[in-house]
Amino acid sequence: MADLDVTNRLAAPWLGKFREEVQAFLRAELPEDIRLAVSAERMDLSREQQQRWQKILARKGWACSGWPRQFGGPGWTIEQQYIFERETALADAPRPIVMGVQMLGPTLIAFGNQAQKDRFLPGIVNGDQFWCQGFSEPNAGSDLAALQCRAVRDGESYVINGTKMWTTEAHIADWMFGLFRTDGSGRKQEGITFLLIDMRSPGITISPIVTIDGGHEVNQVFFDNLRVSVENRVGDENHGWNIAKHLLSLERFGIAEVSRSIRSLLRLKRIATEPRSDGGRLLDSPWFARQIAELEIDLMSLELAEIRLLFSDEDGSEAAAASILKVRGTEVQQAILELMMIALGESAQIDPEYSDAEGDTWIATAYLNFRKTSIYGGSSEVQKNIVSKAVLGL
Repeated sequence: MADLDVTNRLAAPWLGKFREEVQAFLRAELPEDIRLAVSAERMDLSREQQQRWQKILARKGWACSGWPRQFGGPGWTIEQQYIFERETALADAPRPIVMGVQMLGPTLIAFGNQAQKDRFLPGIVNGDQFWCQGFSEPNAGSDLAALQCRAVRDGESYVINGTKMWTTEAHIADWMFGLFRTDGSGRKQEGITFLLIDMRSPGITISPIVTIDGGHEVNQVFFDNLRVSVENRVGDENHGWNIAKHLLSLERFGIAEVSRSIRSLLRLKRIATEPRSDGGRLLDSPWFARQIAELEIDLMSLELAEIRLLFSDEDGSEAAAASILKVRGTEVQQAILELMMIALGESAQIDPEYSDAEGDTWIATAYLNFRKTSIYGGSSEVQKNIVSKAVLGL
């Protein structure tokens, strides 16, 4: 009955008008070069492209769809947020600037002081500030609480030494939000502090890491006696772990990308129905048709799980729900891209020079890039442990 209630809510006439408004905005305002890049499943849009789209959304007042109005968001209902996410995905519009809009912004709203909100939230809304996330380290990835990059208090500053690993877009970021070891005497989840770092500060070295798809998206960041003001600490010293868990739940929920998987499956079905050189269609193959049907069933189940989480009025385990979505969401993403690789065969290229208008033949890059989605944000094995502890009490 709950699912029927949600369906009825989303079918309300005023929401139909809102959906039409979103669709018209996307047709009129989404730049074609950005749309084509997104249609190729690219996760490495340039800083300029991301900021350009963010500013277009900001002028409309739609830059941070889930934020309250007093912090620069549109103050939408959960139904409006859901529709906006679905329509932007179907139109091949970019994700928002994820680190700022989906992760740090809501975290500052929940845990930051007023000075930090006033200082940083406007720049996130209008796209002027570009953020990266400093969590993982060479020996602290899925086991994030094992981090050892140290921040030592020295008067009104922290002095940071150590390194962060797999730091997405650090090479184009203005600021980093990160976790740092400020006390090693207790449990490893204790003694962790959440700090905001100006990436232009002396003492920072960024070393690029080229991934399997040949792209430069991630980096290793080294800190050598970097000084960070105490005013850039979010929350209390040694109590950053709870803030990190809140932020990771936001990240894991976002990684599921249900709406964008729906768009990818539609693209796969289009490829499968196009005539081949022999006059037949790939969808005429019973094996291939079965694979698509099973993927569609999996995606429908995932969508229902997302709806139950988004629209539930009951208190539940936020961490467990986000982990469930993250595990199944990334499995479905990878399965769709794997089947798309099979569908395209030798036409699937890595070099964008060979990409067609919709980016289909460049799908090999996306296939290789998305192999990491089941690892970053906490590996699938870690997510299953979280679910077992929260739901089963193990």
